[in-house]
Amino acid sequence: MLLLDKTDDQRIVHHGTWEQFKWIQKGFDGSPGVRLSYYKDTIEVFMPGREHEIFSRLIGYLVTTFLTEKGIFFQPTGAMTQEKEGVVSAQADESYCIESAKPIPDLSIEVIVTSGSVGKLERYKALGVLEVWFWEDGVLKLYHLQAGNYERIDRSQLPGLNDLDLTLLRRCISMAETDAGAAIRAFRQAL
Repeated sequence: MLLLDKTDDQRIVHHGTWEQFKWIQKGFDGSPGVRLSYYKDTIEVFMPGREHEIFSRLIGYLVTTFLTEKGIFFQPTGAMTQEKEGVVSAQADESYCIESAKPIPDLSIEVIVTSGSVGKLERYKALGVLEVWFWEDGVLKLYHLQAGNYERIDRSQLPGLNDLDLTLLRRCISMAETDAGAAIRAFRQAL
């Protein structure tokens, strides 16, 4: 019997067609904790580990808290499947529609712990996601879709989120490595 260490991310990459991806996706239907993606004949099966999930949930909680406290309409769409039939399928760690509900979220957030990269931007570009944030090795990088390409930005361009103090967000995410409760309280107090 194969035992996986659930503290580490697990990733399987396979080259195949859209049709093969849909069969694999169907096979994993109802399997919690499994994320699937497809782009340019590459199928990825990803099972996030403990550290990945901790940071994903914390970042999502902080962004949700900010949007709630500032009275900005949002729809949290979590790790929902974002898909363009026959072209791309992706599941962000966290995602949000801002100002109105939409089939494709405005913001996707990716936590990178063991592997992955900003190469995922191509998937999101094919989907038309306006903004993608990456948390990797204590660094938060933001990218905004402008004129068909992602550009690195210093502040969110999304309505309402452009007022988010990213220095505060980064500090609180880093604090959470040792005490998530203290990080959340510090974030709320600063708002």
